Amino acid sequence: MSADISMQSPANTNDNLIESTPHRDFLTMTIADQTFGIPVLQVQDVLREQRVTRVPLAPPEIEGSLNLRGRIVTAINMRKRLGLPPRTKNTNEKDMSVVVEHEGELFSLLIDTVGDVLSLPREDFQPNPATLDPIWLAVSSGIYRLDRKLLVVLDVPKLLGDV
Repeated sequence: MSADISMQSPANTNDNLIESTPHRDFLTMTIADQTFGIPVLQVQDVLREQRVTRVPLAPPEIEGSLNLRGRIVTAINMRKRLGLPPRTKNTNEKDMSVVVEHEGELFSLLIDTVGDVLSLPREDFQPNPATLDPIWLAVSSGIYRLDRKLLVVLDVPKLLGDV
């Protein structure tokens, strides 16, 4: 049983208007107890666990492909992509995925859980700290320091550039 929650971005978004707003909106997600964020306008869908078909000889982070309303979507195992340990399967835990578009192709980012949408002040955005994991540095645009956690903002083009 799978369901999806469609997240549509405005059809006629004015880039200058977006850049001039005092806040940025991020869909948060958890992978191996770490909080990551993706700009909301880059999110196409949020899906519950889907059947993924393995792709022979694909790179390790490519989990396979899935069918999303007639379109073939490449599924990326975010734990492998970010150098994190594999998830131990618990019968109550179901993987989720966040679907993003990059260069006209859809990608499903397989994650542990989807969190809230946060609207964060632009002035609180910080560059990546030098102590951030090198793999994360390569795919992150910066961070937000939240109350008790660090939100690592993923840069979708960097994240999917090598795929």
